[in-house]
Amino acid sequence: MMWRWIGMIAIVLMAANLKAQQITYYNTVQTIIQTKCTPCHRPGEAAPFTLTSYEDVAKRASFIKDVIEANYMPPWKADNKYVHFANDRSLTQREKDALLQWIKDKAPEGTPVPGKVVKQDTLTGTMYKRKPDLTLKTKDSFLVKGDNLERFIVFKIPFELQQPQNVEAIEFYSNNRKLIHHANYEVHAIEDTSIDIYKTDAFINLTEDDRTKYDQYKPYRKTITYYGGWIPGATFETYPKNMGWVMPKRGVILMTVHFAPTSKDAGSIDGINLFFKKTPVTRPVKVISFGSGGIGEKDITPMFYIPANEQKTFKLDITNPAEDFSILYVWPHMHYLGKAFKAYAIKPGGDTIKLVHIPDWDFRWQEIYRFNKLVKIPKGSVIHIEGTYDNTAQNPFNPRDPPQPVMSYGDMRSTDEMMTLMMVFLTYKPGDENMVLQY
Repeated sequence: MMWRWIGMIAIVLMAANLKAQQITYYNTVQTIIQTKCTPCHRPGEAAPFTLTSYEDVAKRASFIKDVIEANYMPPWKADNKYVHFANDRSLTQREKDALLQWIKDKAPEGTPVPGKVVKQDTLTGTMYKRKPDLTLKTKDSFLVKGDNLERFIVFKIPFELQQPQNVEAIEFYSNNRKLIHHANYEVHAIEDTSIDIYKTDAFINLTEDDRTKYDQYKPYRKTITYYGGWIPGATFETYPKNMGWVMPKRGVILMTVHFAPTSKDAGSIDGINLFFKKTPVTRPVKVISFGSGGIGEKDITPMFYIPANEQKTFKLDITNPAEDFSILYVWPHMHYLGKAFKAYAIKPGGDTIKLVHIPDWDFRWQEIYRFNKLVKIPKGSVIHIEGTYDNTAQNPFNPRDPPQPVMSYGDMRSTDEMMTLMMVFLTYKPGDENMVLQY
C-alpha cells in the first residue's frame, strides 16, 4: 500500500514538473521574439507586420514555424563558426527548439512576467536606453514615387551647434523605415565659414539626376569625422567606456538612402539621433574603408571586372604600416552579384586573425558586425579581403537579364558592384584584446 502511494505521489510530482516546464509566451517566447525579431517587427520599422504582443505572435505561429525551420528568419548571414559576433540575431538551437515546441503546443499564452518587456520608444523612433539629445534630419519630406523603382538619394543635412559634443551613441532616424533598404551617413566638420553649408541642393538623386550635380558637395568632403549606416534590424552604434567621437560644432551630414521599390507614393524624413555624454572621449574611434570607394580600390586583383556569364573572385591585400590598432566593428559590403565575402588579417609572424565570413551573401541582409572583444591588429599585419561574384543567369538576384559585363570603382548604383570593408577602430592600448565590450 505504501509503495502504491509513493508511486502515485511520484506521478503527481512528475505531472506538476512537466506542467511547470511548459513553454508559454510569457515565460520563454516573449524574450526570444523581442530580442531577435522586434528590432524590425515593431511600429515604424522596416518589417511588414509587428510582433510586439502575444496576439501578434500567436496568429502568425504557422508562418513563424516555416521561416525558422527554413533558417530564413531572423536574417543572419555571418558564419558563426568563423567569428561569433556580439550582435548575433540568429536563433540558438535552444531558442529554435523552444519556439517550435511552443507552436506545437498550440501557442499557450501563460502569465505575464514583470520586467521581461523590452522598452521600445516608438514616439522618438529610438531603440536606445533614453531619448536623443539631438535629432538632425531632412528639412522636408522626400516623395518616394510608387513606380516600383529603387532610388539612391544623397541628402544634405547642415548643422551648427553651440559647442562640440562628445558622442555616446548614434542611431539612424526615419519616419518610414519600410521604404528604406539601407542608409549610409557621413559626418563632415566644416570649420571654414567661407564655405556655405546652406546654399547647395538639399538632395541629389543619384539614380535620375546628372551625377555631376554631386560635385557641389565636394567642398564638404575634405575631411570626415564619422561614417556609419543602417540596415533593417540594426539598432544603434554605441561606444564602450571612454570611447567615442566628437560631434563638430559646424558641418554637414551627407546621407545616402537606398529606397526600395514601392507601389505607392510615400513621404520619407530621414536623419540621425545623437546621444551625448558629459565625460571626455579619451579614446577616439576612427573609421576606415578598404576596397571599392576606399583605400586600395585600384589594387584589387585581378582588375575589378566581372564578365557576363561568369563567377569570379577578387582579392585585396592592405598592409597596416602605421601602428597597432583595435577593431570594434566591421562592415562588409557588396551588391546583387555578391556570392561570398571573407576578411582576415595576417600578423607579421604568420598567424591569422579572423574578421568576418559571409558564405552566402545576400544584398538584402547586410550588417554592421560588432566584436565581443576588441580585436588587435598589429603593425605590419596584412588585411586580406576577398569577394566572389556570380554574374550568371543562375543568380536569382542578378539585376540584368541577360547578364552583362560589370565594372565599378566605388559607384553607388546597386546594379554595378563593390567590394568594400569598413572598420570602426581605435589606437591600440595594452590589454585591449582582453576587454569584453559592453555595448
